[in-house]
Amino acid sequence: MNADPFQLYGTKEAEKPAVRLAAGRLAADLADGNLRTITYGGVEVLRAVSYLVRDPDWGTYSPGIEDLSIARSEGGFTVTYRAQCDGPEGTKLSIDVRIVASESELTFEAEATSPTGFETNRCGFCILHPIIGVAGSPVVVEHVDGRRDETRFPDLIEPWQPFKDMRAITHTVVAGVSAECRMEGDTFEMEDQRNWSDASYKTYVRPLALPWPYRIDAGDTVRQRIVLAIKDRRAATVPVAEQAAGAVVVEAGERTGRMPAIGLVVTPEEARTTLAAHALLAEIAPQELLFHFDPAAGHGRTALSDFAAVAGIHGGRKTLEIALPCRATPATETAEIARQMREAGFRPDAILISPAADRQSTPPGSKWPECPPLEELYAAAHAAFPDIRVGGGMLSYFTELNRKRVPAEALSFVSHCTNPIVHAADDLSVMQTLEALPFITRSVRAIYGDKPYRIGPSTIPMRQNPYGSRTMDNPRLGRVPMANRDPRHNGMFAEAFALGYAIGVLDADLECLTLSALTGSFGLVAQDGEPMPAGATRPLFRTVKMLSELAARPWQQCRSSAPSDVQAMIAQSDGGSRLLLVNLTPREQTVELRAFQREAGTDGPQVVLGAYATRTIPLPG
Repeated sequence: MNADPFQLYGTKEAEKPAVRLAAGRLAADLADGNLRTITYGGVEVLRAVSYLVRDPDWGTYSPGIEDLSIARSEGGFTVTYRAQCDGPEGTKLSIDVRIVASESELTFEAEATSPTGFETNRCGFCILHPIIGVAGSPVVVEHVDGRRDETRFPDLIEPWQPFKDMRAITHTVVAGVSAECRMEGDTFEMEDQRNWSDASYKTYVRPLALPWPYRIDAGDTVRQRIVLAIKDRRAATVPVAEQAAGAVVVEAGERTGRMPAIGLVVTPEEARTTLAAHALLAEIAPQELLFHFDPAAGHGRTALSDFAAVAGIHGGRKTLEIALPCRATPATETAEIARQMREAGFRPDAILISPAADRQSTPPGSKWPECPPLEELYAAAHAAFPDIRVGGGMLSYFTELNRKRVPAEALSFVSHCTNPIVHAADDLSVMQTLEALPFITRSVRAIYGDKPYRIGPSTIPMRQNPYGSRTMDNPRLGRVPMANRDPRHNGMFAEAFALGYAIGVLDADLECLTLSALTGSFGLVAQDGEPMPAGATRPLFRTVKMLSELAARPWQQCRSSAPSDVQAMIAQSDGGSRLLLVNLTPREQTVELRAFQREAGTDGPQVVLGAYATRTIPLPG
């Protein structure tokens, strides 16, 4: 059941495997010089401790590692190396690192110097706490002035930093075991990374209220240190519960609902290739087409005429997504778009409108961009597009919607997107973002109640960068944060990610979910110049087509004993009940199905899922 790397990832370039290091019950993975999956007795304590360097567009450098040394002993391990970052115009940054661990303590220290001077948005440590089992739980925060706050990790997602001026943070790992993470060398603060769909709370160095980018002058040294201390207060005879190996148990849950409509996004650049692929569009039969329209990017009557042609071969609903420039009054600009629509013969069923300025993020301490009041913009949309549903929200991500909450009274629905490669683009981080989706949708529901709710387009590649001047070009198709192309979109990885995404948002009762385009770098069909043959369908095609077939059908929740590894749901179709399974890992997974009656097509009470594999199993009744 081993798949070719290209089938899995859309590239034959495999990630360098992490090195597992152990110091008694304390263990961590060393990957690209940073620590991942830090556990105590098999229980995750921290998701990561990383030393990161960001460029002025918030892109993350991939430093070269030199002189790596790993020394293991009976009681722990020591790692040393030097990392080198090459910036623009010949600028350089060098970081000397030392990591030392015993069973109860881990120290990660770094010294950064530049011979040339170096401009950066961030240079220093990031500490990631997990969210599953941690969200809403008690935590003690020690501040730089020595004050100690006994509080809780946020449950609903905080739009701004929940904790500032931090020196240390202590939380409970399991009953009787606590972990203190102490940060030295600068002032740290925490942001709720679930805003960006990261599955973590991130404690980072240099408060965002300080100016950025900033400069490390030639010859200056930046010293920082992180110390993780474990306190195990239990009797010595009480072992920490190790994570059980073996089959993942899946069983039916109690929650039920109906599947959302499935949409595809169509841009002016892809409208004609979408039209040419009309047979595949008919095969998928999405319930919604989302047409993207940005006058500031030169979109006008020609784009609307192309949209009208695509709409003419589509039997479902049509939504026009408008990034309003707001260079003139909203009334003037919406009236002009309405005129162009009439001339082009394009009449959508709904308008999704947002100021173009709101596609850019407004970090803490930054000035909000000039923008007309949203009430004025929505009133103009209702006047220009009478008898058409008007929706709002953000054309970017939940982060922006959470920070600038729209007045929803005048809206027929709210919408936002997500993207899994904002901060990191390794395979594990991307798939872990699925853990954040239920927190995102629950937070939206807490703000907007039962207002009809849409998500998308949400794809692995990034279509627009709210945090910098551009998305990152990726001509070599590597695993690059904020990239406008991603190799995994071509592989089974994307298929598994999409099904995991659909399962993760079930409880949101979405009106529509958009996970792709039909053509282009976000599409289901390969074009000329791509790694796959032109016209070939990507594995993601199968999942989007299946989800479209299930739209408006009843679903039932499933429980998984390892939800980060295997997810499942039950869906009703014309052929009866189906159990949908997805392996979210690169490892083969055995899934225990004793809770379901044995059916033809299964291997008895267990099934085996290959890496990033999906499987549909018919159920009785």
